[in-house]
Amino acid sequence: MIVEIKIPSPGESISEVEIAEWLVSDGDVVEKNQEIAEIESEKATLSLVADETGKISIKQTAHEPIAVGDVACTIDTSVQPEKTEAPNEGAQPEAEKEEAGQSEIQEENSEIDVETESKQDSKQDDKVKITPVAKKLMQAENLNIKDVLNGLRKITKQDVESVLNTPEETINDEARHKERERMSSLRRKVSERLVAVKNETAMLTTFNEVDMSEIMRIRSENKAAFIEKYGVKLGMMSFFTRATAIALREFPQVNAYIDGDEFVKHNYADIGIAVQTPKGLMVPVVRSADKLSIPQLELTIQELAGKARNKKISLDELSGGTFSITNGGVFGSMLSTPILNPPQSAILGMHNILERPVAVNGKVEIRPMMYLALSYDHRIIDGKESVGFLLKIKELIEHPERMLWFGKSSEQQLLGL
Repeated sequence: MIVEIKIPSPGESISEVEIAEWLVSDGDVVEKNQEIAEIESEKATLSLVADETGKISIKQTAHEPIAVGDVACTIDTSVQPEKTEAPNEGAQPEAEKEEAGQSEIQEENSEIDVETESKQDSKQDDKVKITPVAKKLMQAENLNIKDVLNGLRKITKQDVESVLNTPEETINDEARHKERERMSSLRRKVSERLVAVKNETAMLTTFNEVDMSEIMRIRSENKAAFIEKYGVKLGMMSFFTRATAIALREFPQVNAYIDGDEFVKHNYADIGIAVQTPKGLMVPVVRSADKLSIPQLELTIQELAGKARNKKISLDELSGGTFSITNGGVFGSMLSTPILNPPQSAILGMHNILERPVAVNGKVEIRPMMYLALSYDHRIIDGKESVGFLLKIKELIEHPERMLWFGKSSEQQLLGL
């Protein structure tokens, strides 16, 4: 039976994709549920899997536009993988097999002499060294030494002199070259969106710095216990996501976007976390981040990041965010101006942590400091709101206990203020 494997729909708004890479060759025998190709759309890279076991016949070329629903390949289920014979009494024991394997490797690395006629002088025999494995292959293919040596020649004196007489500049120039690589559909779409953001928004960036001492203390003192209970490391992103969700409640304009002549505000915080993957930057979305605890956020973020890096992320998990966070600090960035992720109106940029001298209660102390950046669309967010939003995040990170009561101090919570 011939089974058709069609291009699946990555999402309602996508009608065309590309096969980024075939993971198998035409004519291979594949297993059911085996990943056979990577499909790249304008939003994400997804996997194409085999529906059945059998021999694959590839129908589409990589890096060419393909309509959703087109046949990518067929699988002939009448061709099945060769079954491995069960061991019997006459079978070679595993230890002997291992010894035999080692022996074959040693034979391959050893050399034997085979006498043959010299191509330069038929009257004189030269000794050509051939490994046993190579000899077996030649015998199987009915090849002799002349067949193998045909087309090969020695490096002559003239060859060496021609290199010695070539100017060094010419040799270096020969190593200079250009390569052209077609942009993927994902990269093309990202490029279009980046240009659109610059052209269609009034993007500004405001900065602040935050003392990371308390967060680092909490992580250090609770590292082992957190791993033991939840099975994952306690990172910084969960704290910043929690702080952001609280700040969005206080500054709802930062959590809104422009739709024509209207402002659209959200009463929830779906926060996108930028993740670097082999295929580029992806932004999985943590749904209802304002309702999740630090452990819940940490588990969700790590799960989504793992899916993105392993190409298991779905389009639903990449869509619909109301705000984004990006961490250039993992690459050593000290300061940057992150670009908006439309239609969102703001994005928070984290950076690397460096020990710097700061004034604390009239004294100079060395503290682990991080620069924060908030890029925002000035058409919807005013300077007062952007500065206040960033200050709120700073306050919560420097006083993480206030995240328990959505930004209020313990005294304010106690007094019902």
